Amino acid sequence: MDFVSIRVITDDLPRLVAFYERATGLRADRYTDDFAELRTPGATLALASTRTVPLFAPGSSRAADNRSVIVEFLVDDVDRVRANLAGLVTDFVTEPTTMPWGNRALLFRDPDGNLVNFFTPVTPEAVAKFAR
Repeated sequence: MDFVSIRVITDDLPRLVAFYERATGLRADRYTDDFAELRTPGATLALASTRTVPLFAPGSSRAADNRSVIVEFLVDDVDRVRANLAGLVTDFVTEPTTMPWGNRALLFRDPDGNLVNFFTPVTPEAVAKFAR
């Protein structure tokens, strides 16, 4: 088994795609008006409109209703990324903070209220864990 993606359902796909493109610096592949993907070497962030939900099971997902999942991105310098997010992110939950497990993390909400964590390993153990 291989974990390949997480999908976020949204009522406003163009807005969410534009947000993640600017926040990550990645260009999304837009396959239809209802589906796009931002690919990284480790996994893919899929973004889909609420019009796709009935394809799986009507009512199985609701946009902007997540309060338990955090979408996480490994970045080279979380403090520099924080500065670049000024003017884009309106809801910073936690400013860059070094966590007990060795990552310096920045937690914020995307336009739909989903939690996003940009982090940089800073301790030797955390750096070794994410070495590529």
